[in-house]
Amino acid sequence: MAPMNGTQKVLSPSKLAHIVLRTNKFDQMRDYYCNFLGGHVVHGNEFLAFITYDDEHHRIALIGNPQLQDNPETTSGLEHIAFTFDTLQDLCTAYKQSKALGITPGWCVNHGPTTSMYYRDPDGNKIETQVDNYDTPEEATASMMTEDFAKNSLGMDYDPEELCRRVESGEDDASIKKQEKVVPRGLEDFPNIMAKMKTSKVGF
Repeated sequence: MAPMNGTQKVLSPSKLAHIVLRTNKFDQMRDYYCNFLGGHVVHGNEFLAFITYDDEHHRIALIGNPQLQDNPETTSGLEHIAFTFDTLQDLCTAYKQSKALGITPGWCVNHGPTTSMYYRDPDGNKIETQVDNYDTPEEATASMMTEDFAKNSLGMDYDPEELCRRVESGEDDASIKKQEKVVPRGLEDFPNIMAKMKTSKVGF
C-alpha cells in the first residue's frame, strides 16, 4: 500500500520495543505489571522501573511523579496496549493466575481475528491479552475485509469462565475461537463496554 501522500514509503521499524507510562501510583503500578506479566524489574529506583518478561531488555517502563493528576479517561490518548498468548490454554492459565492475585478483566470479547480479555491497571490504562484466531496474518486480514466484520468490528462478548471450561474440557480450539452468529454492533455500544471495563479489578 502506497503512503497516503503519494510519496515513497518510509522504512518500517523491525518491531515495537516497549511502552513507557507516566504514573502517580509508582509502587502500585510497578507491582501490578510485574505480577500481571510475570515479569521483573531489570533496573529500578524510587521513580523509574524497567520491566521485562522475555528476551527484550524492557517491555514496560514506568516514570513515577506524585504530582501528576489522575487519568480522567475523558481526553484523547492511548486506548490500550495488547499482549499475545500462543494458545487459548495459555490465555486461560494467565487469566486464572491473575484472578488469584485479584486481577480480573472487565471485558472479554471475540473480535473475530482474536479472542481477547481487557484489563485496567491501577492508573486506568487498558490492557488487552489475546490469542490469534487464525493460523496466519493473511487469514486474519482477510477476515477483517468481510461483510460480517464491517457489520461488527467490535466483536461478540463471552464469559471467561465458560471459555476456560471449554478449553479444559478438551474442546477443539478452532470451535471455541469461531464466533457465534454476528450481530451488528457499533459506536452506540461503547458506553456499555466502558461500563464493563470499570468492573476490572487491579489486585489486592
